[in-house]
Amino acid sequence: AVPHLHAFVADVGLTRDEWFAGIDFLTRVGQMCDGQRQETILLSDTLGVSMLVEMLNHAGAPGTTEPTVFGPFHVAGAPERPAGASIVEAEEVDGEQLTVGGQVRDEEGRPVPGARLDVWQTAPNGLYDVQDSAQPEMNLRGIFTAGDDGVYEFRTVRPVAYPIPEDGPVGEMLRATGRHNWRPAHIHFLVSAPGHKPVITHVFDRESRYLDADAVFGVRPSLVLDMDGGRATFDPVLERLS
Repeated sequence: AVPHLHAFVADVGLTRDEWFAGIDFLTRVGQMCDGQRQETILLSDTLGVSMLVEMLNHAGAPGTTEPTVFGPFHVAGAPERPAGASIVEAEEVDGEQLTVGGQVRDEEGRPVPGARLDVWQTAPNGLYDVQDSAQPEMNLRGIFTAGDDGVYEFRTVRPVAYPIPEDGPVGEMLRATGRHNWRPAHIHFLVSAPGHKPVITHVFDRESRYLDADAVFGVRPSLVLDMDGGRATFDPVLERLS
């Protein structure tokens, strides 16, 4: 990293004022981080670095589910929920009801029994529970265990497109470069099973805006699903470890 950094400084002829502006920017990025917000990951996401790391390091075997960015809003310790349960904790929630289900398989098409699926998404107001004090804790989060046949199912609400936070340095960067701060509607998945390579991914709503202009470069055509009619089918494919 250091030779690349030195080469950049020499290439652009970095001035002392520009150097200080960069230091100030990175300092403010760090100061925005706390237990519920990770501005540094957000910066990495919006610069395309997070997605590039996934592409270089975590792509599975041909035919397996493509990875995408982890994002800054995952929360450890989501509740274990029974098959078919809802991840909606709020007593009242707007939005179209959606059932998501499918079968976890390996690259040879065999079911993966007991696979764990950690899922999370925003509420219909475009905010995650950790961003919104009006939402109950662990709203729209859950961990599900697939059956012996690899089948899983849960209930939720149809995801919506939402803006990533723009009230910090990352927002300043986006505005300075003429970019928007929107993500297409999606649901996050972390799928794992013993003896298999885990995958961190999303599924995206085919009808959503911004599929071709995701602020964090996370969309892959193979992850775009039909969510019309109250149901979406997602069949994660995991790579077996030798």
